[in-house]
Amino acid sequence: MWGFLKDRALHPRIVRRLQDTGFYKIMEIGRLQLHWLLITALIEWWRSETHTFHLPIGEATIMLQDVEVMYGLPVDGHPVALPHAMREQTGLQYLDMLQRLTSLQPPKETALVGASRLQLMTVRHHLEALHP
Repeated sequence: MWGFLKDRALHPRIVRRLQDTGFYKIMEIGRLQLHWLLITALIEWWRSETHTFHLPIGEATIMLQDVEVMYGLPVDGHPVALPHAMREQTGLQYLDMLQRLTSLQPPKETALVGASRLQLMTVRHHLEALHP
């Protein structure tokens, strides 16, 4: 979805909601470029027994405060999570909600991925058609 979002402005209500929850920083950061060699090295240095990285300079671990400093995301306060009722919805229930909210009704066989997930490419094409 980053490709879709990078050239479009978010609705002010969405921006306000993201700012209120402290997640707007993610939009400012944008899509992260992954460095596969670094990821491979970190995997090799990870020790699951101690939940630390065994680096040549010593042991290290990533703390929640590190995430706060690197990404500017708040780590204090209440967690942000889906309402409990939404966590148990099936893919068909998500399709029904999508249709009510956006008038999009993709074919079930192309939209569903597993029992409770939707294929986002269909939603992206619909949004691109609505907002060229």
